[in-house]
Amino acid sequence: MELRHLTSFIALAEELHFGRAAARLHLSQPSLSAQLQKLEKSLGVNLVVRTSHDVQLTSSGVEFAKQARIVVAQMDKAVDVAKSTAAGQVGSLNIAYNFLASRHVLPAALTRLHERHPEMAVSLWEKRTGPQLSGLQDGSLDVALVYGRPQVPGLRARLLLSKVPIVAVVGRLHPWAGRSSVRCAELAGERCVLFAREQCPPMYDVIVGAAAEAGVALTIAQTADDPSGTGHIVAVKPYVAFASLSRAAAVGMGTAGASSVAVKLVDPIPTVDLYMVWSASTVNTAVDAFVGCVDDTTT
Repeated sequence: MELRHLTSFIALAEELHFGRAAARLHLSQPSLSAQLQKLEKSLGVNLVVRTSHDVQLTSSGVEFAKQARIVVAQMDKAVDVAKSTAAGQVGSLNIAYNFLASRHVLPAALTRLHERHPEMAVSLWEKRTGPQLSGLQDGSLDVALVYGRPQVPGLRARLLLSKVPIVAVVGRLHPWAGRSSVRCAELAGERCVLFAREQCPPMYDVIVGAAAEAGVALTIAQTADDPSGTGHIVAVKPYVAFASLSRAAAVGMGTAGASSVAVKLVDPIPTVDLYMVWSASTVNTAVDAFVGCVDDTTT
């Protein structure tokens, strides 16, 4: 069965006349008859009853015409989508991001993307850097917004924000709660809550590295990968956790009613950079469209 056979049958079903249907299709009547015969043979049923005066559809022909129209319409849509995708007008994107990107990059970039490509389907997931990079490598993600420039072959990266400070997070009863800043050397006497390194290697290394620069080896009392869960832990235990200044400000750490407090770390100030990352080998015009929107809204 060929698509042209379906198209020819639909024309015949609508005209109920071989001459008019053939003219509409720019075919000869014998060619149209031959196509109908091939279609009926492939189906094993009669679709049309011909008399000396007219053409009528069999009951099978009536039902087949309904389904044939659906198939042809879907094929037409597939062709349109393929052409539009090639032009960057539609497509689909799987984007992962961290908290910083959700506040400072995504809102403007997604608004611009929708303005330019309203039919594009976008799926979003908030993930830490490690899982994001794994998603890029296994193909489940198209774009990642992560901390640190990844040292992974086959990826392209673009710096979006630089030197985002990392702060300490403590409960309201912690001795640091009333201070505006603490030196990293003071971490020497503290028990800390930190996420597993594979969750976000750049931030982990920055935190541990700042402590090491101050002559301190961090004491990790507990591992917690969920930022919200970490906040609850330090609210009830005398531990020190860490977060980006952006997250601390957004969730109101230190404001009235908050259970935890953000305190600046100094000497040195640990900082991280935000990057947009995507595959260097995958050809996806939707990715190119998103990258362009990010560039336009962050420069």
